[in-house]
Amino acid sequence: MPLQAPNLDNLTFADIVSQAKTLIPRYAPEWTNFNESDPGITLVELFAWMTEILIYRLNQTPDANYIKFLQLIGIELQAAQPARAEVGFALARPDIASVIVPQGTQIAASGGSGAPVVFETDQALVAIGATLDAVQTFDGVSFTTQTGKNANAGQWFYPFGQKAQPGSALLLGFASAIPFPSDQINLSVTLYQNPLVRPVLESGALIPPPASLVWEYWDGLSWDAIDLDSDGTRALTQNGHVLFPGPGANVKMAPIGNVTAPQYWIRARVQSSAYEMAPQVAAIRTNTVAATQAITFNDEVLGGSDGTPGQQFSLTNTPVMVLDTPVKVTNSDGTKATITSLRLEVDEGTGFMVWQQVDDFFASKRTDAVYTLDVNTGVVAFGDGEYGRIPVANVANPAGNIVARQYRAGGGSQGNVGAQTITQMQTSVPSVNTVTNYDAATGGTDEETVANAKLRAAMALQSRNRAVTSDDFVYLATQAPGANVARAFALPLYHPNFPGGQIPGVVTVIVVPNSLAPNPTPNQTTLQAVCTYLDQHRLLTSEVYVMGPAYRKIRVSAQIIVASGSDLATVKNNVEEALTTFFDPLKGGSDGTGWDFGGEIYYSDVYRQVLDIDGVQRIQDNQLLIYLDGQMQTFCRDVPINPGELLYSDPAGHDVEVSYSTS
Repeated sequence: MPLQAPNLDNLTFADIVSQAKTLIPRYAPEWTNFNESDPGITLVELFAWMTEILIYRLNQTPDANYIKFLQLIGIELQAAQPARAEVGFALARPDIASVIVPQGTQIAASGGSGAPVVFETDQALVAIGATLDAVQTFDGVSFTTQTGKNANAGQWFYPFGQKAQPGSALLLGFASAIPFPSDQINLSVTLYQNPLVRPVLESGALIPPPASLVWEYWDGLSWDAIDLDSDGTRALTQNGHVLFPGPGANVKMAPIGNVTAPQYWIRARVQSSAYEMAPQVAAIRTNTVAATQAITFNDEVLGGSDGTPGQQFSLTNTPVMVLDTPVKVTNSDGTKATITSLRLEVDEGTGFMVWQQVDDFFASKRTDAVYTLDVNTGVVAFGDGEYGRIPVANVANPAGNIVARQYRAGGGSQGNVGAQTITQMQTSVPSVNTVTNYDAATGGTDEETVANAKLRAAMALQSRNRAVTSDDFVYLATQAPGANVARAFALPLYHPNFPGGQIPGVVTVIVVPNSLAPNPTPNQTTLQAVCTYLDQHRLLTSEVYVMGPAYRKIRVSAQIIVASGSDLATVKNNVEEALTTFFDPLKGGSDGTGWDFGGEIYYSDVYRQVLDIDGVQRIQDNQLLIYLDGQMQTFCRDVPINPGELLYSDPAGHDVEVSYSTS
């Protein structure tokens, strides 16, 4: 779909003549004849005609320039994106130990047009016969049964209690008609509030999780450790899967905690904790794997090379899906290639070799085995012999030496099907009875419109991929993968070790995590994640520091006269809640998005917060006092705070006294 250039000026001949006539009385008041017979009006119309021609040319000139500029900054229409869902498989009989569900198993939901919407599993799954029968939590003091909340949509629970302190544990009880399997166990974890909406990048492998969990099983006498294969949840801080080998015959059935029926028990115990917000789990499930609304196509012959420069071939199925994880391959001749979406192989007479996909040929040499791919149209293009190699014509296979060995294609908003709708098995898997998606599929989008591409182009020209201005640092800090950042603020020229001076080239970024604490403080995981991300985007000459905010504790003291007919306790609670919310670092301030960094405390605003509460008649003797860090501030004066500082209410609450009028 071609990009359409904007209309820079839509003035017509009549518009220009009309505007010129309206200016005549201002600049030539003696000119009173506006008829077309007047020589002056004739000249106006002549120049209006010439101006209209110039406007037309002006609108035609940027057509090519506009599109070329977009191409220079890498703006193309974004392809339709496939929807994704977690699907669970159920075995046909309870006496089956395990069944392997192959990667690429196709399942489907009924589409709006009657045609099935096909999904494929992204990985192979070992589905076990043992069922998750009981879930309970231990907060360090007592057990709480969470089985019902785990099974019902819309409910959630704290897996380690609200404080998630060391020694807390999540216990999972399994029921099985046969001994517990020794195959790999796949636990899918869905959080009720997933603070890490962006998964941790590969570079984030050095970013430690905010807590250390120990996974164990009950052997009949004690808890024995389990060596995890992987923890995609990062200690239950993001949606993901926990994989570990089943303990097999080593795990013993027993009643534990509030569950009296004997179960095979596996638990996750908190060894150390630095959670900013205790995890909130919506569901833990077995036999669940991610599926994508895309179909894999194999061995599609694109054609044969004729040895001419700039050859192009087209894939049959579009849009082509970009792989979540690139695949690295090594050819028989030792050359390496990384597959990002399409595995393209070319036989130049020595056997099929994998070629490397590139964005363009500008950095390619004449000997480089590279190609470009338009994921929207499916067009595969080769080099011209100067930039990128020309595939050699193969006389032994003149019409089929270029093969799309494997790729996935699919996408569109029709893939966003509801929960419990992906129920059709398109691929037969022995001993698997049913399949379903517990939650709605999400992420499916149609191809980007031209209008959206134009809007995105303006945003792309701003500093979104490099940190230069303060706004850039703030924006990128909130986008850092693996970081739990709710708000950020940048202090240019501020060095934490030299707070009294302005240091050139230094930027300090203050981050506030998403937390239920009254003064949210980032842990080392968040700080390191933001540092890692900003380091990738900063200028070479910038020195960047990331730190948590400095908090000032505020307490308001006031004696309130309550209107007759209003409840004293209700008014008192509402006033205290309003003050606490007003000064909150995440939801305070005048706009409800958090107290401004370094925002001055205006006495009138605090006064207004109290008077706006229903039932408040007045403040006795107009005496409203503000205490900052325990020190009373000047009465009836605004209170300044330092740049970058935030407020939070005294945990003991505000000093609000209420009474009825005695007069």
